[in-house]
Amino acid sequence: MTTRQGRTALAVLASATLMIILDGSIVTVAMPAIQADLGFSDAGLSWVVNAYLVAFGSLLLLAGRLGDLLGRRTLFLAGTAVFTAASALAGVATSGPVLLAARFLQGVGSAMAVAVSLGILVMMFTEPGERGRAIAVFSFTGAAGASIGQVLGGVLTDALSWHWIFVINVPIGLAVLAAATRVLPDDPGLGLRAGADVIGAALVTAGLVVGLVGVVGGNTWALAGSVALIAAFVARQATAKTPLVPLRIFRSRTVSGANVVQILMVAACFAFQILLALYLQKVQHYGAAGTGLAMLPAAVVIGAVSLGMSARLIARFGERPVLVTGLALLLLLFLALSRLPVDASYPRHLLPVLLLTSGFGLALPALTALGMSGARPDDAGLASGLFNTTQQLGMALGAATLATLAAARTDSVASGADSAGSVVNSAAALTAGYRLAFTVAAGLVVVALVVAVTVLRPRIGGDGHRTRRVRAADAHKPREEWAGCASR
Repeated sequence: MTTRQGRTALAVLASATLMIILDGSIVTVAMPAIQADLGFSDAGLSWVVNAYLVAFGSLLLLAGRLGDLLGRRTLFLAGTAVFTAASALAGVATSGPVLLAARFLQGVGSAMAVAVSLGILVMMFTEPGERGRAIAVFSFTGAAGASIGQVLGGVLTDALSWHWIFVINVPIGLAVLAAATRVLPDDPGLGLRAGADVIGAALVTAGLVVGLVGVVGGNTWALAGSVALIAAFVARQATAKTPLVPLRIFRSRTVSGANVVQILMVAACFAFQILLALYLQKVQHYGAAGTGLAMLPAAVVIGAVSLGMSARLIARFGERPVLVTGLALLLLLFLALSRLPVDASYPRHLLPVLLLTSGFGLALPALTALGMSGARPDDAGLASGLFNTTQQLGMALGAATLATLAAARTDSVASGADSAGSVVNSAAALTAGYRLAFTVAAGLVVVALVVAVTVLRPRIGGDGHRTRRVRAADAHKPREEWAGCASR
């Protein structure tokens, strides 16, 4: 591959990543407008996010395997086409069910494209220096998409309508498809006879959807059904010829512990992004564009810390101390948010709190390095796929659970005031709900801290020094998406 062709191919992959990550963050500031237009309840509104996340998270591992079987280029093109078509459907949606169906299809397309993008890049750039630079560009584009998405989503929603946050993907997707067919290298794949665990993928996807229905609706039968489906998925992985998640990966306490910490941390942080955007618009009466700009400092500080400081700190102090420090900052963030007043001042009450999101910029690179260090070399790809999957699942669980708690608390405060004959304005009731959700988020971070301290112990080498299988210099590499505090 020539240098020019390689750069063009990298631009195509980066553009697709930008489109997918931008679509995730662009939705958060448009949610009040979507709710007002399509009539979602406060709890049901979380499905605008969760329909996407469940499909994306649960299908990543299957999509990666299908890329091996059918060819990465083929799956990338198919995924981009599905995502583009689903974006067009979301852009013209006039009812809640149609929008949710489109969001689910967007998640399917995203999983197909994202699961193979990095593999295509590694296949194209074989020289270590070029590969490192390409990965840095690719990953930074994904991180930038999250920041751009919040601001662009607000501008489009205010200037045009929320429909345009999805329509904007269509020309980008068509351009990516046109360029990808010309510049991406073709690979034949292993063929479908090599096998893929479609049954396992169906079980885990169904289990997650049913579980989220149970959380949002408070349906114990749905929750019980979810547990049964997930148990069936685990049993399937123990017996399948080509399992999605070979259970041997969980024998490593480091891998298991890192994924547990990630689910808890990302659940808290992603709920923060959604709920704070709702607080700014519904309580503080910010416009969509103003909300995106108000939350921009969080995106900037996370990017600056993860790109500029985390690697040096990890090299000097080790992964676990940096992770614990990051989680401690996040705990302070949620404790501060749990005391948000109804009449908050942005410079006094919000801006200092947003700067505490630097903890996410410290915690995620350290957590990634720890999680990967516990995997055997031949399980590195599996560990990476699992880590990306639990990230998406944490986002879905956080959005569903904490948004539901906030809505229930708001209704309780409002109805309690009515029965007592007193008056509580809607802003006060909403703020009470958000405070409860942020308090629960603080509890999740506390549990993550306990797991990090007790389970993620540093490895001790034969010379008595701490050892790590993943170099600290690699720990700062930004992920394909900067989840949680500044992503979907």
